[in-house]
Amino acid sequence: MVSSEQRRRQLAREKYERQLERRVAAEAARRRRNTILGASLAVVVLAGGGTLIATGAFSSDDKGDKKASAANSAQAAPTEEPTTPTRKPVEGCAAPAPGAPNGKQWQAEPPMTIDPSGSYAMTLDSNCGKVTIALDAAKAPHTVNSFAFLAGEKFFDHTKCHRLTTDGIFVLQCGDPTASATVPGGTGGPGYKFADENLAGATYPAGTVAMANSGPGTNGSQFFLVYKDTKLPPNYTPFGKITGGLDAVQKIAAAGTLEGSPDGHPMADVTFNSVTVAKG
Repeated sequence: MVSSEQRRRQLAREKYERQLERRVAAEAARRRRNTILGASLAVVVLAGGGTLIATGAFSSDDKGDKKASAANSAQAAPTEEPTTPTRKPVEGCAAPAPGAPNGKQWQAEPPMTIDPSGSYAMTLDSNCGKVTIALDAAKAPHTVNSFAFLAGEKFFDHTKCHRLTTDGIFVLQCGDPTASATVPGGTGGPGYKFADENLAGATYPAGTVAMANSGPGTNGSQFFLVYKDTKLPPNYTPFGKITGGLDAVQKIAAAGTLEGSPDGHPMADVTFNSVTVAKG
């Protein structure tokens, strides 16, 4: 006859074995997820240079997996919180002007108000210098019209340039009102999207200003400044040329990324104090 003490020990042993099985299963599932994720990212990187400009292409969040692993194993080592990279001073950059993006949103592309035959210039007044851009209203009227509208609404004021690439593709990406200096952005926009323009034979030499997107016809407010000749497929609407301040962008690029990787936040906390578009 089994005593109560023996029965208690048997139940405890069975409980421990069930917990061990759950821990092993959870660990195996986590490894499978990580393997699939790694393979998926490799496919994204190998698919072509265009994916590097796709908004939010590298966003991921594994906090849920870490919590599940810790909950399933009382003996699991405590996870280390990632350290925040240290921002260093960058030549030519001052502290951003106080303020925050106004966060305005619209449901539809604004009506056409520019003159496609006219000359328009955009000025990016940032804490790292001023960049002037000649806009190509004739070849990209909807894009120029959208920028004129958003600039007039002060949509870009106090927004940050959230992405810098320094290997293979040489661009500074800006225009996301949700981006911060340290938290990955790349998914924000004005609420509407519009069609691609000026793609036939498009190239991206230094000084080109073009739209960032997440696929055909997904243009919003994000754009990139090319600071060194870059080879990209003709998938990103070129709508302007830098006429002044390219050296300021190149200094930002020379300082590298906050993370020390070839694709990350700029070391410089690049913020637009104001963005304006003017005719003539």
